[in-house]
Amino acid sequence: MKLGELKAGEKCKVISVGGAGELRIRLLDMGIIPGTTVQIMKYAPMGDPVEIRLRGYELTLRIADASIVEVEKITEESA
Repeated sequence: MKLGELKAGEKCKVISVGGAGELRIRLLDMGIIPGTTVQIMKYAPMGDPVEIRLRGYELTLRIADASIVEVEKITEESA
């Protein structure tokens, strides 16, 4: 599942960060690394960008950038 596919309020764990080059490095530098827990805070009114919370801060990503981040949804049972 991709990060941009989740609904507001849902939590997930980063599995991998795809892509190549500067975009991948930028996402890793911002703390989006495998094993990190991420919560979807909200989407902009037109659906792009998405605001996420990770490592104690909020980050806004374009949906295209979020689509290269592979995640695993965290459910109540697995929490």
